[in-house]
Amino acid sequence: MKVCIAEKPSVAREIAAVLGATTKRDGYFEGNGFAVTYTFGHLCTLYEPADYKPYWKSWDLNNLPMLPEKFEVKVAKNDGIKKQFNIVKSLFDKADLVINCGDAGQEGELIQRWVINKANYKGKVQRLWISSLTTEAIKEGFKNLKPAENYDNLYYAGFSRSIGDWLLGINATRLYTVKHGGYKQVLSVGRVQTPTLAMLVNRFKEIENFVPQPYWELQTLYRDTLFSYEEGRFLKMEDGEILANKVKEDQFEIVSTTKKKGTEYAPKLFDLTGLQVYCNTKFGFSADDTLKIAQKLYEKKAVTYPRVDTTFLPNDVYPKVKGILSKLTDYATLTAPVLSKKIKKSARVFNDKKVTDHHAIIPTGMQTHLQYNEQQVYDIIVKRFIAVFYDDCKVSNTTVIGKAADVNFKTTGKEIISKGWRVVFEKKDEGITSSTSKDKLLPNFEKGEKGPHEPSFLEKQTKPPNQFTEASLLRAMETAGKQVEDDELRDLMKENGIGRPSTRANIIETLFRRKYIKRNKKQILPTITGIQLIDTIQNELLKSAELTGSWEKQLKDIEKGEFSATAFIRGMKRMVDALVYEVRSEKVETRISAVNNKPVGKSKPKSKPKSAALVGSACPKCETGSLLKGKSAYGCNLYGKSCDFTLPFSFGNKKISEKQFIRLITKGSTVNLKGFKVENQSVEGLIRFDDNFKLKLEPKQTTKKAVLKAGDACPKCKTGKVLKGKTAFGCSNYKVGCDFRVGF
Repeated sequence: MKVCIAEKPSVAREIAAVLGATTKRDGYFEGNGFAVTYTFGHLCTLYEPADYKPYWKSWDLNNLPMLPEKFEVKVAKNDGIKKQFNIVKSLFDKADLVINCGDAGQEGELIQRWVINKANYKGKVQRLWISSLTTEAIKEGFKNLKPAENYDNLYYAGFSRSIGDWLLGINATRLYTVKHGGYKQVLSVGRVQTPTLAMLVNRFKEIENFVPQPYWELQTLYRDTLFSYEEGRFLKMEDGEILANKVKEDQFEIVSTTKKKGTEYAPKLFDLTGLQVYCNTKFGFSADDTLKIAQKLYEKKAVTYPRVDTTFLPNDVYPKVKGILSKLTDYATLTAPVLSKKIKKSARVFNDKKVTDHHAIIPTGMQTHLQYNEQQVYDIIVKRFIAVFYDDCKVSNTTVIGKAADVNFKTTGKEIISKGWRVVFEKKDEGITSSTSKDKLLPNFEKGEKGPHEPSFLEKQTKPPNQFTEASLLRAMETAGKQVEDDELRDLMKENGIGRPSTRANIIETLFRRKYIKRNKKQILPTITGIQLIDTIQNELLKSAELTGSWEKQLKDIEKGEFSATAFIRGMKRMVDALVYEVRSEKVETRISAVNNKPVGKSKPKSKPKSAALVGSACPKCETGSLLKGKSAYGCNLYGKSCDFTLPFSFGNKKISEKQFIRLITKGSTVNLKGFKVENQSVEGLIRFDDNFKLKLEPKQTTKKAVLKAGDACPKCKTGKVLKGKTAFGCSNYKVGCDFRVGF
């Protein structure tokens, strides 16, 4: 009998269906000469300290460091897990061949190897290595089973990672808890979580201690186009004032106009971190949410394996592209132009050297019923995939140099000549050109032309860096804390990042769970406890993103067979030994406790902060001018020149406060206000801008709550029917994913 072992019951079910093992047994599927069983995550785990030596159970400095000679594995203490392990072992005892069908990655290899080893199976083992759960992929995988020995280095890397986390995590956590922990306070310290927390704390302190520095900008408006002084900002007001006064006396002259044709490539395919960053920025999903959704899409056969760290595809995927695109019938209008000619093959997409275990996340071509959040993630994966086969976007980059009184000014603009891949991301009736200054369209300037201009000399202040969001924190983890915007350079640094793509979401969630960090809208801020912990840890190596990144590189090298697992573990033991010696000799100055722990906020200014002012703020329409206060309205200082924006003091026979106008500009609308007059009727509603930045009233909606009845169409998925249960209404499609439920 051949025994297949998968990582989850749902995956086992898919494999069993393809193999013809259709008889359901307790803990496995059987048929056609196969038994397909499963784990559910980690059935086995590393020994706990007390399993090695009973007295190691005590949290005592005298027991540290705990450095086992040999690391052992045991079955987890859970009745359900023990039962399943015994089922798996009994199948292995009768097996002629075991096929490891675990997730095709480091963690998947480790989970299954531990079970195979703990079950004391000595027979032949083969490896199923697939990137999607479609029937075709599973069939192809079973035709090309690999010897288990091919993946020994992957297992050694996973085992080394677990041992490294055990050595540092358990020893350092006990060390700092006993030495510095307050009442019932466990101070969790880890190989990856502590450098991540240190990055957040360092950024927070940098912002707290930031002292704004004034600088001055010299600009001028010529033919409704803003030009900036070519040599940049002034650090001394006097230097800029001299030039500002000088240029007032002279006309503006165009010195040169340079147009360069350029190419913009389609966005890269997604790796897991890229997908998490995109979904956090666009949809507000946490990294953990995105990983869970991507995993569900994988298990629904909609996309390929998600826990990947490459944005490339191997060359052997190219022949399958046409078939995948053809099956994406919901996107037929986008795929048609690609399928109508020979499909493009670019080295920016296909590169065998950039692909190790798995390729970038792409759709499989299978279309299925998805929940709303799943559909959002699926949609962007599909569009990225389609876009890379479109033509490049062709642009014309324009640089115009002008002068007044021999002082040079510059402006730049961009014109899209051929949209290419950009059409994939266009919304209905909506362009895709950006409104930023870099992308603005410029008038046609002729060399030598002259005319009047309006110079301005403005004082500004330097700004601190932004607090981390989940998206920017993921990027920082990927590059070990270094700010890297360039995609190519970031790819080169991935091997030295903090954690693996598949573990970063869990690291961030762990910091939340331990109350070291808190969310403030999209920002991630350290709590008082988090800051105290980082301040207490004097050992810089423990907080070093670079050191953790170099460990990740060593683990990658173990995976490639270029570094020894023994050497890695020996190095970790040496560091732990030195750390314990160092911390034990420290004088205790702090006792850290999370009692009444609150997210840290701005604490410096004791005086009441000034509220935002409307006058002087940027014009929301042109974004170039600033707002002035007139007799009956606020307006743009470029009114009558290049902008017609105004905010009348009264609207709909009602006076609008400055506070509400500030809210309108910053948040898109006022709150609901009473007292508007419409056709002699008093109306309650809120004010928004229309497309031309004129005020419009949006009356308050007063819809009655719909009454649910059994048999009605489900208001969420639209295809199911409303069912009436004992305590709630639900949807008849609950078995296929619709989670609509309304309690009585």
